[in-house]
Amino acid sequence: MGDDRWLSIFAQAIFSAGFNWKVVRNKWPGFEDAFDGFDVGRVAMMNDEWFDRLLSDTRVIRNGAKLRSVQENAVFFQELAEAHGSAAKAFANWPNTEYASLLETMKKRGSRLGGTTAQYALRFAGRDGYILSNDVVARLVAEAVIDKAPTSRKALGQVQDAFNAWSEQSGRGLTEISRVLAMSAG
Repeated sequence: MGDDRWLSIFAQAIFSAGFNWKVVRNKWPGFEDAFDGFDVGRVAMMNDEWFDRLLSDTRVIRNGAKLRSVQENAVFFQELAEAHGSAAKAFANWPNTEYASLLETMKKRGSRLGGTTAQYALRFAGRDGYILSNDVVARLVAEAVIDKAPTSRKALGQVQDAFNAWSEQSGRGLTEISRVLAMSAG
């Protein structure tokens, strides 16, 4: 999958955060047109005129901060491509045993990719990984892995260690383990 598709998926996850997913999905063809198919090089070079047009373009959701984040993430993707050959390769080749560090990198270097946004985007793109939903966190607390929603580096490390151990014991991927945890809460 090309970097343009990854950028599109990340943008869709950003616009879906705190908004009706169905509305975002229905508008997505307009986003594809407005962002020139999410061509990473073109979006990274977005000028003020293009940005101003987006702010009045009814094909997209006109949230300035989220629109700007698409450009900022295109720049981030270019940086990943310089280091790894493509952003797609960086995401695909990041070891599952260090998934927490991938999420930390996304949060620090990407735009609006904190919380569960990057987690959902990576999952939607088909990348094996966990989502720290309320149900997953509740199960992690019940299993005494953590004592509350993980926000510190230490707590996120404890989550990663637990997923690594369960993956090694079961031979299952992070996504499947995450789903089992979510379904076993409540």
